[in-house]
Amino acid sequence: MFEIIANIAGLIIKASWLMLPAYLANPTAVVFGGGTPIDFKKNWWDGRRIFGDGKTFYGLIGGTACGVVAGLIQMQITSLQYLGTFTMISIFALSFGALLGDMIKSFFKRRLGYERGAKFPLVDQLDFVAGAWILTYAFDPVWFSDNFLASPWIMATVVLFTPLLHRLTNIIGYYARLKKEPW
Repeated sequence: MFEIIANIAGLIIKASWLMLPAYLANPTAVVFGGGTPIDFKKNWWDGRRIFGDGKTFYGLIGGTACGVVAGLIQMQITSLQYLGTFTMISIFALSFGALLGDMIKSFFKRRLGYERGAKFPLVDQLDFVAGAWILTYAFDPVWFSDNFLASPWIMATVVLFTPLLHRLTNIIGYYARLKKEPW
């Protein structure tokens, strides 16, 4: 029983380590958000906003920068290489891809008539994971394959663990008055 618990804990730690640039980019975009929206308050052909007020240049730049800084720190921690090492491309792709995934989700939420902050179960929790993975695979396929595709258990752990982590982060953001909704 102890071995099973240790294996699960090890998977969660490794998955979190590999996803840390994306995990930090997503909530820190909220902290740095505000200012000019990425869509410049323009509407799509359907009359709805392209992304909405929640997607700003400050958030995109600040969130990406925080993810990149976290990744650079991870690159310097050589004693934890068994958890996975990073490349500059993987760090940037994970960080920027997380926010790109969130923006794409917002685009489709607007098309479906969802207002800003409305719940979109599972999509809200995994959009940034999909964006991070797709962009990282596109720009650093060897790194992505070595760290994620080589271990489907790591990918499964990310998919199962992220919604819980996302919920906890949003609750903290809500009570810190950085978010209007706790989801």
